[in-house]
Amino acid sequence: MKIIETGPAKINLGLDVLGMRPDRYHEVAMVMQGLELADRITITDAPELKVTTDREGLEGDPSNLAWKAAELMGRYARRTPRVHIHIEKKVFLAAGLAGGSTDAAAVLRGLNRYWGMGLAADRLERLGAQIGSDVPFCVRGGTSLATGRGELLEALPDLPALPVVLAKPKVEVSTPWAYREYDKQKNVRHPDIGAMAEAIRSGAVDKALALLGNVLEPVTAKAHPEIAAIEKVMRGNGALAAGMSGSGPTVFGITRTKEQAEAIAALLVPLNLELAVTETAGRKEL
Repeated sequence: MKIIETGPAKINLGLDVLGMRPDRYHEVAMVMQGLELADRITITDAPELKVTTDREGLEGDPSNLAWKAAELMGRYARRTPRVHIHIEKKVFLAAGLAGGSTDAAAVLRGLNRYWGMGLAADRLERLGAQIGSDVPFCVRGGTSLATGRGELLEALPDLPALPVVLAKPKVEVSTPWAYREYDKQKNVRHPDIGAMAEAIRSGAVDKALALLGNVLEPVTAKAHPEIAAIEKVMRGNGALAAGMSGSGPTVFGITRTKEQAEAIAALLVPLNLELAVTETAGRKEL
């Protein structure tokens, strides 16, 4: 048997940190948006669990979230996951785009089909929360308001398909580092996540984009000034909005036309970045 799933990237249209929880996770409020850019995950029969990738430096060992997802589904189903999971990467690594989380979510969906379990999406989301905070969103993607540590989701109306240019400097950013540095900040400017969500509910897309903001961006941009330089190019060449996703370092720009997104990507080529042009994607139903 062969099962093929896709693992779409995500961006954070808004990301706010509300404080530290008793479990030492940060309480957050985010508007998360899925993209068409996606990994391809293939699940086939195998004598034992095996995870491979087409990306040098990305190990298919028990530290990979896809492996963790297969083990979790095996425990839940009381079955041994005798499968080969192969990941073809399109989503940038260590980029703030949920590349590992989306692969884990794809494995949850894929094994649900492979074993004929018939689990509903909300059950898969609850399982995914045991793997990582972004995994629940990645089960269905689309546009969502995420709270708690990111695992509590409220589906928002799908945005219209909007072109997005992604640009990742060739640096790595540790999410725990970004949150530790954030905790040292004073006079933080918080985005209005509630107003952004309400604008999306009412169909006021331009208003929602005007509210774009990420409290982790000043932290990461201070360490990596190229983030601000990339945003300046995007905003100066037709982007409706531009910002950093997650803890970075990927910067995204949202445009009205694909041609504008491609033109911005062409201008960024000399900066030696990982680049992609994609668009926003709607919510998946299982």
